Amino acid sequence: MTRRPGFLVYGLLTAFVLGSAMPLWWSFVIGSHTKEIVNRDTPPLVPGGHFLSNAARVFDTVDFWKALSNSLIVSTVCAASVVFFCTLAGYAFAKLRFRGSTPLMVFVVATLAVPTQLGVIPLFILMADLGWTGTLAAVIVPTLVTAFGVFFMRQYLVDAIPDELIEAARVDGCSMIRVFWNVAVPAARPAAAILGLFTFMTVWTDFFWPMIALPASNPTVQIALQQLQSGYYVDYALVLCGAVLSTIPLLVLFVLTGRQLVAGIMQGAVKG
Repeated sequence: MTRRPGFLVYGLLTAFVLGSAMPLWWSFVIGSHTKEIVNRDTPPLVPGGHFLSNAARVFDTVDFWKALSNSLIVSTVCAASVVFFCTLAGYAFAKLRFRGSTPLMVFVVATLAVPTQLGVIPLFILMADLGWTGTLAAVIVPTLVTAFGVFFMRQYLVDAIPDELIEAARVDGCSMIRVFWNVAVPAARPAAAILGLFTFMTVWTDFFWPMIALPASNPTVQIALQQLQSGYYVDYALVLCGAVLSTIPLLVLFVLTGRQLVAGIMQGAVKG
């Protein structure tokens, strides 16, 4: 247990990091050249000096600022909602005893086996009946809570909160809501941080449902990237420059929250 990792471990970790970063690096390399250089028989291997000009072309070709703001609104609202509601439901399934809790939990988990594509048509009909098609509400509302989030938070809170702590809070006169807010929420912070980050990423990179629910005049980032491609000719320098621009907010999010996320994970791993 006290032995330091060897050369093989560090070698595998380095290879994994380089392999994970390679697609982003390759997108940056292509996005920093002109289309004439990209279309040569030998593709460029080092970055060029045209990234800023290609970025300006991205914003001139599509309404990329609006796409960024739409994705930021949708991802932030969905991440906050998923964290709150899934923590609330996960606490109820983990620590409250009520009739039908086990069958309900089984039903929630079973919904994970249903492909998303099967619910697209009835979901679109529902959004049309509510008059939400073409608006951000059509993208936000179906993702306010997720079955995976409920299952994830339930599994974490089962062991993270001792039953004796809840009983002590109840003896001291705390209501059920106050027990949840003062006991469950602090204990759930590490898992909630991970769930919120993954939800933000999932919603930010979602393409299928926004493509159906939103028009071309009100796009998210992924729809805007699709609009950069023309019918028979694809300017890969333009498209990959847009892909890099759409990835920058996620990188900034990881840089700002990475240390707090790791600290929360380590804090949640400490027992006693």
